[in-house]
Amino acid sequence: GGPKKQPRPAWKWQVLSLFSLCGWGWVSGQIRYSVVEESEVGTVVGNVAQDLGLKVDELSGRRLRLGSEESLRYFAVRLDSGALVVSEQLDRERLCGAAASCVLSVQVVTENPLELFRLEVEILDLNDNSPSFPTAHCTLRISESATVAARFPLESAQDPDVGTNAVGSYELSPNSHFSLDVKQLKDGKLFPELVLERALDREEQPELQLVLTAVDGGSPARSGTAQITVLVLDSNDNAPSFDRTVYKVRVPENTPAGALLLRLNASDPDEGPNGETQFSFGVHTPDSVRRLFALDPRSGEVQVSGALDFEESPFYEIHVRARDGGVPEMEGHCVLQVEVEDANDNPPEVLLTSLLNPVPEDTPPGTVVGLFNVRDRDSGANGDVSLEISPNAPFAIRSLQNHYSLVTRESLDRETTPQYAVELIARDGGSPALTTRLRLLLNISDVNDNPPRFSQPSYDAFLPENNPPGSLLCTVSASDPDDGDNSRLVYSIEGGHTQGAPTSSFVHIDPDNGDLYAQRTFDFELVQVLPVTVAVRDSGSPPLCANVTVYVFVLDQNDHPPAVLHPAGGSDLPAPQRVPLSAPPGYLVTKVSAVDADAGHNAWLSYRLLPQSTDPSLFRVAPYTGEVRTARALRDTDVAAQQVLVLVQDNGDPPLSTTVTIAVALEEAAAEENYKPRDFLAGAKEKPDLTLYLIIALAAMSTVALATFTVLAARCLRRRGSAAGSPCCCWLSESPSRDFFKHSSPKLQLSSDGTLKYMEVTLRPTDSQTQCYRTCFSPGSDRSDFTFMRPCPAPGTLARETDAFLSATGTLQNPSQVRACEGLSLGEGDGGAAPQGLRGAPHWDSPEDRSGTGTRGWGAGGQRRRHEASLFSSTGVGRAAAGGRGAGGARGRPRRR
Repeated sequence: GGPKKQPRPAWKWQVLSLFSLCGWGWVSGQIRYSVVEESEVGTVVGNVAQDLGLKVDELSGRRLRLGSEESLRYFAVRLDSGALVVSEQLDRERLCGAAASCVLSVQVVTENPLELFRLEVEILDLNDNSPSFPTAHCTLRISESATVAARFPLESAQDPDVGTNAVGSYELSPNSHFSLDVKQLKDGKLFPELVLERALDREEQPELQLVLTAVDGGSPARSGTAQITVLVLDSNDNAPSFDRTVYKVRVPENTPAGALLLRLNASDPDEGPNGETQFSFGVHTPDSVRRLFALDPRSGEVQVSGALDFEESPFYEIHVRARDGGVPEMEGHCVLQVEVEDANDNPPEVLLTSLLNPVPEDTPPGTVVGLFNVRDRDSGANGDVSLEISPNAPFAIRSLQNHYSLVTRESLDRETTPQYAVELIARDGGSPALTTRLRLLLNISDVNDNPPRFSQPSYDAFLPENNPPGSLLCTVSASDPDDGDNSRLVYSIEGGHTQGAPTSSFVHIDPDNGDLYAQRTFDFELVQVLPVTVAVRDSGSPPLCANVTVYVFVLDQNDHPPAVLHPAGGSDLPAPQRVPLSAPPGYLVTKVSAVDADAGHNAWLSYRLLPQSTDPSLFRVAPYTGEVRTARALRDTDVAAQQVLVLVQDNGDPPLSTTVTIAVALEEAAAEENYKPRDFLAGAKEKPDLTLYLIIALAAMSTVALATFTVLAARCLRRRGSAAGSPCCCWLSESPSRDFFKHSSPKLQLSSDGTLKYMEVTLRPTDSQTQCYRTCFSPGSDRSDFTFMRPCPAPGTLARETDAFLSATGTLQNPSQVRACEGLSLGEGDGGAAPQGLRGAPHWDSPEDRSGTGTRGWGAGGQRRRHEASLFSSTGVGRAAAGGRGAGGARGRPRRR
């Protein structure tokens, strides 16, 4: 072939196509060449230049070439000779398949001028393919009962060649039973068939081997063969048969699924499918039996596929058939009888007939609360059932044959156990025995058998006087272990009278939550302690109730200014106090006596000389006693009529005060009393640091108490293992005298500069019949205040404990700084005695008092040495001078210095 040319641009091909269309009519006639397939590359197909009338020497100038890609693929043009040659080996079967004619179109193009020529090249077939069968080995199954002249089609051979090179004939190898018949179809193809010439006998010759040969018409001829195997099939002339017509088997009911019962055996003398036996259930076998048993169709094994239950059916009959694979099918039949043996596979059943739930907690022992039946589907000993009950429940079982009753065997208490989990255990007589447990939850219904109970034996409420109505005093809390309405509590105030008025007019209680409110404003000077009896009732039927006492302590407020008792005030000027001009410094002019209706530190009074006095440098007022004395020797130049203004002020916050004016007349010949001057100006001894003393005393008392508690606790722990009747040291804590002071609560009140203002100790008993005490100590005063809050019995042990307490508090201050304010007015009348053990011996102010030379009692001057005392009465608690009558009529007792 010629040299390959480079591809031209696309626009050149478009131009060539245009010229080709324009010059299509210029070339007349059609040139056709032929070439045999499989020709070598370079084989000359034809001389294009000569056939087109082109000169060979002009081919290069006119640029002769092939126009289409298909033409360039298989052919080429030689410009030196103008010949069309094969450029690639041609395969007609690949190019045109089984078509009878295979023609390729070739385009030839020349330029200068541009011309297009069409050529046709026919590819001639070459016998280069042998016939072949789709299946090289085929098998024919022919029954031995096939009739003579029966035809059996065979596969045709395939040959890609066409024409005479295609398949032309078939040949069959020699045999004694078959001949070959070849038919020709309309398209010329040959169709071979086997024709049975002699009857087949499987027993004589079960198989025949034949060879079919296909030959084509080419030169030289080619051929292909196929191996044919003829299998002679047996005819089904024998039915399967079982070795027995009836089979019997016994099986326990607890046989697991998949267990083999037996293997059925059936035989068939035929061969092949005719002798192959398949087992299946007969038409008389019900579906329920088919669900319990499985039959293998090949092996004839019968297995258990479901749960056998003796109680449902103790006997089963299975119909089985054996069927061969012949046509028509033939079958044999047998019967399998299965007897089920009983096993203990059914647990007992407990049937609840009746149950009382919930059970009232007041149900008496022996009451029937439930009825039961038991049964077991097994037979014999496997069906004998006994019933038991869990031992930890207050119930028992009573039996009558298979009927049982559940009864109470002891008293019930819902508050202890509100619910019982009762377990009934049914056990049969099998081996091993089977049990069934029935769990019952029996609820115990509530009965109103528990009264309400307060959380405390008594309640204390502290309320400042002058409170607004509606103030919350405290909340009482009670509980009832019952349930429902039996535990729904309603609070109320029991009937009672205080100062002639019902208690309910003083306080009000919320019936739902127990909040106690004040209904009026309280006055400490009228009521100090208000005992209120609170009742609580549940909503049961009948209702149960409980009482508790609430002590409402009215706390004093500084709402009363001091009241001056002496000198008496009025519209007229008081008589002047006469003082001789010869009176030495420290001469007692008079004593201002005042009382404050308040209590505690609110009633502590102090006296001060006001600068509005006529001559403030002439007199001095004792700040704690109110004694007015001369501060220096009198002079002739001093004004004869003096007015001394004294301010009496309490210790409240804010403090209240009262001013009193004392008229003093300086005279020459005044009757002098044998008063020995006090060392007033010399100054008292420096007061020790009382705060330090208080801290030391409190620390010492705390240390002693802690040590005592530790020793007692150790002794109690050591004796815990002793006998119950032996005395225990821990009983000491239960004594009334110790419980009396169990709830002591010291409270320190500091001044604005950080120094101790006063200390208040409240002793509150644990029972409701004893007395509350409160004492106040102040480092800035030489006195203390001891207040009795409410009356109580005064047993000997109480007096001893109180003396011990007072002696202990005496260590806080030295005798020159502490005064125990004693005196008690109980009830109405002209004065009451202080409790035994709280009385103190009088201590006088001066040596004359101690020696007995001074005036004692109610003297000529109408005055006694005035000692402060605390006066208590039904109308108020105050502090007054011993020389006068208090508001309650009780005369003051001497104070301690």
